[in-house]
Amino acid sequence: MWLLKHLLKPKALPEGTIVVVSGLPRSGTSMMMKMLEAGGLPLLTDHQRTPDEDNPKGYYEFERVKRLPRGDADWLPQAEGKAVKVISALLEHLPAGYRYKVIFMNRALREVLASQRKMLIRRGEDPDKIDDDEMERLFTRHLQKVKAWLRAQPHMDVLEVDYNALVADPLPYIQQINTFLGGWLDEDAMLEVVDPTLYRNRLKQAQA
Repeated sequence: MWLLKHLLKPKALPEGTIVVVSGLPRSGTSMMMKMLEAGGLPLLTDHQRTPDEDNPKGYYEFERVKRLPRGDADWLPQAEGKAVKVISALLEHLPAGYRYKVIFMNRALREVLASQRKMLIRRGEDPDKIDDDEMERLFTRHLQKVKAWLRAQPHMDVLEVDYNALVADPLPYIQQINTFLGGWLDEDAMLEVVDPTLYRNRLKQAQA
């Protein structure tokens, strides 16, 4: 009976469904995209942003996502049945008409800030335009607003994933993600993607 149920289990998302991987920049969204790809979920990416020192495994972005605030949503049909990365600030611009399964990445804000600061320095940009305390306040307010908005959207299902906990003990989170998306992903392949050596900029207390 178990084998029969397993064989009959759908190997794709329901029609009209789009998986959205979201969160703040530098919160683990690229790793999540790679995990989903390994698990067997197709991705919508264009590979315009190539791997670099900040993201050696790749960014997994689709450039047209950045034009959502200007009303560019004609690409959404390409995303059906796939995962696409949309940062938290752009979520509200996703049009209705689809069922979105949102995997929202949370990461300790001080780690996000440290990662962003290093990236700005490598690019020759000024990392000190706003101090970390102010940025942390702004990010906290932004996340509160975005999550409240998500909870009010009837066409969006949301699973929050703690990046820090995921890297420390991935299997329970992989199982949650698989269940959230229908239970047909390859969990063993997803597990192989989680690379603790890429967990840089961690909080000192997290290293203890």
